[in-house]
Amino acid sequence: MLIGMTMPVMEPDLDAGILRQWARGVDEGPFASLCWGERIAFDNPEAITLLGALAAWTDRVPLITTVLVPQLHDPVLLAKSLATGDVLSGGRLTVGVGVGGRHEDYLAVGADPSTQTMREMADRVAVMKSIWSGEHVTDSVLPVGPSPAQPGGPRLLVGTVGPKTLRSAATWADGLAGITLNLDVAQQNDLFEVGRAAWAHAGKPAPHLATSFWFALGDPDGARNQIHRHLRHYMNWIPAQIVDAMAPHTGFAGTEEQLAEVLRGFAEIGTSEVHLIPTSSDLDQLQRAADVAADLS
Repeated sequence: MLIGMTMPVMEPDLDAGILRQWARGVDEGPFASLCWGERIAFDNPEAITLLGALAAWTDRVPLITTVLVPQLHDPVLLAKSLATGDVLSGGRLTVGVGVGGRHEDYLAVGADPSTQTMREMADRVAVMKSIWSGEHVTDSVLPVGPSPAQPGGPRLLVGTVGPKTLRSAATWADGLAGITLNLDVAQQNDLFEVGRAAWAHAGKPAPHLATSFWFALGDPDGARNQIHRHLRHYMNWIPAQIVDAMAPHTGFAGTEEQLAEVLRGFAEIGTSEVHLIPTSSDLDQLQRAADVAADLS
């Protein structure tokens, strides 16, 4: 099983130095991927701009968006931007896409919240794939370029936790970029089985089955408080009392040995990859997670 690391893009008070240190730390470490997600009405870095920086700051590690929301972008421009990122990174890009969970992001860019559907997302993915394959979208002399470094475009993962959504993506996606809030391995395996069956029914190779979860390493009380602080900041669209009720049971809080045991449990159900999500921008958290990943590799 591969172990990836997510950039701390949803933490407050970030600057270029912190982001660069994290990116280089992941690139130089044992991690199998470097991930980051998208929000609009928040103080995180813009995802496509960050892709360019990550392509420049790293040399080895695969880059994964977990996830972009195509409905927040013009699909032609998004396809061009992602193809550029694939070229700049030397073909290291994987694109995770989802419909998003916040109407405020749609409204912030003037997008219609009624387009927050799998059908609309699949239609936009189809436009992107046609551009990556070199098809003309207008009566132009040349198609929209550049051509991605990877023939046909980057690998595509669907960001979802629902079986219906996962089944519907089998025709165009290469796998799943999921998330687990409560680290329920059996529940995650049920979703993976849906994915395996859907991809087989579509006559496609077995899907890449990735999941992710928030983590904090340290003594149990301190680590759990760290996750609570992060959730209060990140889940600012949810009433605080609901976040407070979730916090004691969301993500992983504990020691390196306990994290390794959790990761072994996901490996046993055939998880392709786990993307760890930090709840602090402290580089000590990155190093401690790297030690776990190195021991399990």
